[in-house]
Amino acid sequence: MNPKPPVPPASASSTPSPAASAGEGVASAVPHVESLQPVAHLEIKAALLLLLTLLLIVGSGLYLLYARGVFEPTQTVVLVAEDSEGVVVGMDMTFSGFPIGRVRRIELAETGNARIMVDVPRKDAHWLRESSVFTLVRGLVGGTNIRAYSGILTDPPLPDGAVRPVLRGDATAEIPQLMATARELLGNLTALTAQDAALGSSLAQVQALTQKLNGPGGALGVLMGNEADARKVLTTLERTNALLARLDGLVLRADQHVFGRDGKDALVPEVRAAVGQLNGLLTDTRASLKKVDAVLAEAQAIGANAREATTDLGALRADVEANLRKVEGLANELQRKWPFARETEIKLP
Repeated sequence: MNPKPPVPPASASSTPSPAASAGEGVASAVPHVESLQPVAHLEIKAALLLLLTLLLIVGSGLYLLYARGVFEPTQTVVLVAEDSEGVVVGMDMTFSGFPIGRVRRIELAETGNARIMVDVPRKDAHWLRESSVFTLVRGLVGGTNIRAYSGILTDPPLPDGAVRPVLRGDATAEIPQLMATARELLGNLTALTAQDAALGSSLAQVQALTQKLNGPGGALGVLMGNEADARKVLTTLERTNALLARLDGLVLRADQHVFGRDGKDALVPEVRAAVGQLNGLLTDTRASLKKVDAVLAEAQAIGANAREATTDLGALRADVEANLRKVEGLANELQRKWPFARETEIKLP
């Protein structure tokens, strides 16, 4: 039997039929159209996402601006300081610890000072008055603070665009001076505590003086310088004390002699009694003189009875002389009992 001849394989370069090629073109076109539709949806979603992100960014910015009071009506306060060290744009100005303003701009004035523009919201502007005081405080710890103080809230409000000076309170500015003072103080302490310093010699002299004070001579030995002079001073003091004791005895004796002991044998009571008697005699003398005046009047009135009047005058005169002699005797006795009297003459009225 003869085998069948092998069928030759189809060649890759063989030309397909027109029907087969048309069917394959339609099949390949349909998947391409279906792939274009998902790509268009992705582009729309990406655009929407970008638009939403942009809206979120713009909204956040607007909210931040609103939160920082950009759209809120404000008024400006210009603060003039010597320098703007530590002051930055955007820092707050506080009143009683609460922020009521914000630094908007810092510029250099023609006079060389720093001008700090502060925006204050209208709702907080009533805390600032014409008598308000502004300070720029720089502390040792922390940053710089701008503070406002209003002591009298009934004063007129601060107008818009007002220019006010700033009082500086820089704690760090005094540090160099404090360091220089501390260095000088330490130098003085070192000089005082040195071995050849005057303080050491002074303390040694004070110690020696204390030893002398505790010695037998005591303070007198220190004052006099030697023991002999101190003994002389002590002897003089003892003699002075003895003399004072004698004077006390003399005064006591004079007191006993003048005033007596227990009111007895006293000179003062006797003198008082003598003065009382003298006053009585003077009273009698005054009465006698009145009688003499009366008799003289009668003598002048009655001229006829001159002899009788003369006799009466003689008797009265004798009476007066007797009283005067009594007064003189009493005065002599008083002079004898009162040795301290200086005037020995007694003048009668």
